[in-house]
Amino acid sequence: MAKVPHPAPPRSQPPRTPALHPAPDTHRGAVAGEAMSGAAAVVRALEAVGVEVIFGIPGGAILPVYDPLFDSTKLRHILVRHEQGAGHAASGYAHATGRVGVCMVTSGPGATNLVTALADAHMDSIPMVAITGQVAASMIGKDAFQEADIVGITMPITKHSFLVTDADEIPARIAEAFHIASTGRPGPVLVDIAKSAMQADTRFVWPTELDIPGYHPITKPHIKQVREAARLLATARRPVLYVGGGAIRGNASAELLALTNLSGAPVVTTLMARGALPDSHPQNLGMPGMHGTVAAVGALQKADLVVALGARFDDRVTGRLDSFAPGATIVHADIDPAEISKNRFADVPIVGDLKDVLADLAAELEREHGQHGLPDLQGWWSTLDELRNTYPLGWAPTDDGLLAPQYVISRIGELSPPDTIYVAGVGQHQMWAAQFIRYEHPRTWLNSGGLGTMGYCVPAAMGAKAGEPGKTVWAIDGDGSFQMTNQELATCAIEGFPIKVAVINNSSLGMVRQWQTLFYESRYSHTDLNTGHESRRIPDFVKLAEAYGCVGLRCENVKDVDATIKKAQEIDDRPVVVDFVVSRDAMVWPMVASGVSNDNIQYARGISPAFDRDE
Repeated sequence: MAKVPHPAPPRSQPPRTPALHPAPDTHRGAVAGEAMSGAAAVVRALEAVGVEVIFGIPGGAILPVYDPLFDSTKLRHILVRHEQGAGHAASGYAHATGRVGVCMVTSGPGATNLVTALADAHMDSIPMVAITGQVAASMIGKDAFQEADIVGITMPITKHSFLVTDADEIPARIAEAFHIASTGRPGPVLVDIAKSAMQADTRFVWPTELDIPGYHPITKPHIKQVREAARLLATARRPVLYVGGGAIRGNASAELLALTNLSGAPVVTTLMARGALPDSHPQNLGMPGMHGTVAAVGALQKADLVVALGARFDDRVTGRLDSFAPGATIVHADIDPAEISKNRFADVPIVGDLKDVLADLAAELEREHGQHGLPDLQGWWSTLDELRNTYPLGWAPTDDGLLAPQYVISRIGELSPPDTIYVAGVGQHQMWAAQFIRYEHPRTWLNSGGLGTMGYCVPAAMGAKAGEPGKTVWAIDGDGSFQMTNQELATCAIEGFPIKVAVINNSSLGMVRQWQTLFYESRYSHTDLNTGHESRRIPDFVKLAEAYGCVGLRCENVKDVDATIKKAQEIDDRPVVVDFVVSRDAMVWPMVASGVSNDNIQYARGISPAFDRDE
């Protein structure tokens, strides 16, 4: 059994592993052995682990907790308009701050409405704890009103799911949930609490150590594997550092920068890793994969060594797996041993906390350089610079006279403060935001990468603003994604979260329409949303924004783009929604079609670079 000490972390700075769990002390008002209800114990436990914000909606099974929550001076509850919004808001909070996000909902449909948000957080390794109410223990399994086996439902999409039927267990289970969510590979944990346990009497006893059988996250990498990786990196002629979202989850950006500078190697940052290394860094080739830069995709295809750091070789990066980086030796470092060799065999597997892996790898690489000198990468960089100069990111003017969405998004990035947090929905606008905004800092780019959840954007932006109230938060959404969860604008207006929403309105399900253009002979089956037609806007996003207590703006002319963005920037007392009416014919390029080799990347329609691997 794994017994983990549970000390109080310093409050002056965030802990390295988000949200460690202090024993209750007098300044938090918790007294060991104090008599209270199970519901009060839930509130006390959340206070004890340092929770500040909870996103949720009350309902019958969770209602006992909402009564003592009413009296808490340490917990701010944000009343969302839909449980999915609560989950995405908790995720956005966690992603932006590095702390565990928390949501709380009732049983049955309340809990099942969280499933998408939990699956989303699981795919993207977001530390999150969901508290759900359950019917009374005596009624479980009897198809009681609003009963659902949420523990069974969520087992495949959480790190762990607890069912609590004994009030005495509440403090320990909540402490364990936060520990599991925030250690090792982060992820969501669900704590389902029977209403009978909430209503029962108990004495609050905080665990002095955690007893979690079988849970042993490996954080310290094996030095022999690190040394072999360093040897390969020091001698490779065409190395690439392939950086995934684990670099951000592991707070390893400083160590990544140090290794990047020391190695001289090119770096590619995945969709989930944007900002892990500044885009301005000369060795950063940008994003690889389906809509990555030609230079990033080409570097991986031509590499003789790929050092994967907190990445999982997902299909959107690799394309057809059997043709991905065919000549490369693979070093794979990840905190989750299940990821090693899951998709691509790792010649050198390294399991450990990426922060430690990078620090050790840099030290060993420096030793290699001291013994053997610096590698000659001039020819490699000449090849890559030619790709980057020949195939830069860009866009063509529109044929219909409407705004180019790439221009709109790039201007938002150029006119916003340097520490702005950008949150995207899912679709074309997501890819353009990843491509055309420059990310210089970690935790400034939030999106649904693994699950690709439309509707993520607005509630996640709300969560980010709740966690980072001093920063500008731009939600860059599509007219399709926006309509799935835009009711959370009411929450933002009432709770005082002045996010800024850019609706990239092409009146279509844009990414689906792009595929219909390319692969279905332009047969646009059921992708017209009727949101951008001047004579028939359903809905009218400006009026919708105003109905929700927000400011609504519309921009249809290129000469008004900067002024509209600046006007939105100046409004900071309530949310702003800007309806940018853009061309529906704009496409995301470059592109690797699903299921084909990365060698078949198209820079633009009809233009396909060839990757010659001969030196």
